[in-house]
Amino acid sequence: MLKIAEVIEQSADRLVAENSKDLAAGLANGLDSAMLDRLALTPKSIAAMVEGLKQVAALSDPVGEISDLSYRPSGIQVGQMRVPLGVIGIIYESRPNVTVDAAALCLKSGNACILRGGSESIYSNQAIADCIAQGLKEAGLPREAVQIVNTTDRAAVGELITLSQYVDVIVPRGGKGLIERISKESTIPVIKHLDGICHVYIDDNADIDKAIPIAMNAKTHRYGVCNAMETLLVAESIAAKVLPPLAAQYQEKGVELRGCVKTCSLIPGCIRATEEDWQTEYLAPILSIKIVSGLDEAIDHINRYGSLHTDAIVTEDYTKARRFLREVDSSSVMVNASTRFADGFEYGLGAEIGISTDKLHARGPVGLKGLTSLKFIVLGDGHIRQ
Repeated sequence: MLKIAEVIEQSADRLVAENSKDLAAGLANGLDSAMLDRLALTPKSIAAMVEGLKQVAALSDPVGEISDLSYRPSGIQVGQMRVPLGVIGIIYESRPNVTVDAAALCLKSGNACILRGGSESIYSNQAIADCIAQGLKEAGLPREAVQIVNTTDRAAVGELITLSQYVDVIVPRGGKGLIERISKESTIPVIKHLDGICHVYIDDNADIDKAIPIAMNAKTHRYGVCNAMETLLVAESIAAKVLPPLAAQYQEKGVELRGCVKTCSLIPGCIRATEEDWQTEYLAPILSIKIVSGLDEAIDHINRYGSLHTDAIVTEDYTKARRFLREVDSSSVMVNASTRFADGFEYGLGAEIGISTDKLHARGPVGLKGLTSLKFIVLGDGHIRQ
């Protein structure tokens, strides 16, 4: 990883230049601002890739780790050992930094990987692949450990997701259409999430000085990401106090607000929300807002319309916070923090392969341990079963 980091750092100018070709093609093809944001490589994002590689390199190697070793009445010792999954196929759109994150995590966890990026990032991915290959060579590792599918032909995806004799796991990262297709057609186990319909609930016991910055950050820090808030829930008893100043800040940033009847009565210019709005991952400067009677209705709404990704409560009531953590069935549940923290880098994983909303076999940001499995081991000394 450190060799790859060095090469990427040295190749920053080239990466930006190749990325500019993808951005120009994206503009010409009508990609929206959210997609272009996901596609862009900047000196800052390249520095973040390098830092991610260094963090992964510094993490302890999970492979071979033995846990829960205990003696049985028979005298044998039984435990579990962490092992690689094998060959991981990763199919993704837009974000070229995924190429680096995926390679680093797969290498560190003892897996080989086959990476297939989207056609919109072909120049960026090829340039990054060259850096990875050079880094592997300098580290004395086989370049075949990280393979890049260079064709943009969609048929290549269909072929990859059926190679069960060669590939052990598929990880799709991208839009809902891509992930639905992979989930439906793959003959290989899939680690996935379909939507990032994330919520922030401002409780009637919330500290307003905390609530407003959290709600702003969760929505406006970045729009085209899966951990951005898409629906804001506000307790009815505090709505008149928190929504007008919060709405003014959203409108200053150009966020379109869609709300329930009560919300529209408090916010001038708010558009009446439809049933579809509560089920939509906008990935854009659009926010749906609902005033709820309290914690019960907030939890019911989240569990009905949420996507099991990330949901947060803002409250100073410890009992309510604990209940929210227990009853909201999402892969990340937060108290008094922005949903934007639902990220492998922020969780100390160094980087992530994606965020899984499945319950098996990995859940939440998938880092090193999510790319391994456990097998039972038995230690004996001539023991036989009686």
